Amino acid sequence: MNISHIEHVGIAVRNLEEAIRYYEDVLGLHCYRIEDVEDQKVKTAFFKVGETKIELLESTDPEGPVGKFVERRGEGVHHLAFAVPEVPAALEEAKNKGIEIIDAEPREGAEGLQIAFLHPKSTHGVLTELCSSPKKPVSGM
Repeated sequence: MNISHIEHVGIAVRNLEEAIRYYEDVLGLHCYRIEDVEDQKVKTAFFKVGETKIELLESTDPEGPVGKFVERRGEGVHHLAFAVPEVPAALEEAKNKGIEIIDAEPREGAEGLQIAFLHPKSTHGVLTELCSSPKKPVSGM
């Protein structure tokens, strides 16, 4: 798999506003984007640290994946996301190597990225996200 860098670290929080205050007031980071991702039932906030981002995730539905995670495990690291050139190819490679996948096809995530998840049962307990920028349409001449 051709991973270029850690795209982001996803951190599940109970209260996005309180968590943002911690990252800004204590750590001195700047929240540059807040976004609702309806199909994932989360509200996200992003911070940049070098080339890597921190994504805070607050559930908008207690029955959503992040809501269930926080209920079972509490706040904390939810997933690790890696940047790959193309998510479909990376998914196929993972499947061919016996990794259990959550998403059979990439879907749109926060910031317009193409995303797909690998199951933590196959990744030593770490929910792993694969991310790539969406293909830009070629402009006509």
